[in-house]
Amino acid sequence: MILARVVGSVVATRKDPRLEGKKLLILKPVSPKGEDQPGYVVAVDTVSAGYRETVIAVSGSSARMAEGCRDRPVDTAIVGIVDSLSLDEG
Repeated sequence: MILARVVGSVVATRKDPRLEGKKLLILKPVSPKGEDQPGYVVAVDTVSAGYRETVIAVSGSSARMAEGCRDRPVDTAIVGIVDSLSLDEG
């Protein structure tokens, strides 16, 4: 699972027909403390996430099991919106 923040969206006028109607968002991985991690990921949104929301994403075969992604060319899918996060630093 990937903890990330939504930082943008992707608009593609031409794409695989199996992705028609799917919202593609750009994610910036973050640490549990909210610090930016290297890189970006494009993910299919299955939970109606919004800009700057912290989300949980899955990749690989787990992404293809997300709601609405079965039999689609998906490598990363957003599967949850984070309401709060706590870390045991003891």
